[in-house]
Amino acid sequence: MSASLLVEFFNQLPMFQAGDDEELWAAGLQEAMRAFRAEVQQRYNEGTLQRLLISCEDVKARQAAALALGLVGTFASVPVVAAALHDDDALVRRFAADTLWELWFRGGTPEQNARLREAMLEPNPAKARWQLDALIQDAPDFAEAHNQRAIWHFRQGEFLRAVEDCEVVLRLNPYHFGAAAGLGQCYLKLQRPQAALRAFRQAVAINPDLDLHETIRMLEELHGE
Repeated sequence: MSASLLVEFFNQLPMFQAGDDEELWAAGLQEAMRAFRAEVQQRYNEGTLQRLLISCEDVKARQAAALALGLVGTFASVPVVAAALHDDDALVRRFAADTLWELWFRGGTPEQNARLREAMLEPNPAKARWQLDALIQDAPDFAEAHNQRAIWHFRQGEFLRAVEDCEVVLRLNPYHFGAAAGLGQCYLKLQRPQAALRAFRQAVAINPDLDLHETIRMLEELHGE
């Protein structure tokens, strides 16, 4: 399947312009995204989208492939999409980062993915923690469940437990720049700046667009690394 057709579908998505009504634009975008997803599903398989993202010279095709994988891709696409975080084009990199989050949340079975979403929407912290614990017990290799529990621990001030979960995430999914950055934040809270520096460096090695470069520079100056 050609890249030009994918670009044609991509170009039909409405781009926000100055003076546009944001609510109307957002509503139109949702409808257009549904149409884009349907066209992609009908004509492209995941492997073709991966190849377009990595090897196509047409930047528009790479942008479209990065966006499409977020809509129809599986966790198997994570390494390819993570490589696109180093693309020369800023929009490819932005779509790739957003797509990775989508893929991470689809890292379990459909039932497990739904349980994770439910836990994240649960307003009662104690119940949310129980839901995450139960999910991890049933799906110990579901990296994003560990990541969301790490976030729960961080918000509760349980930084050592958050560190443990972040380390599990990175063992299961070494492309998880969010867990690496979170690990760095935990180490800062624990007053372990050198460990924080290592974690932040790992995060930007995965995703150079993370807003951590100034933090890294300051830690390097303070701690002589």
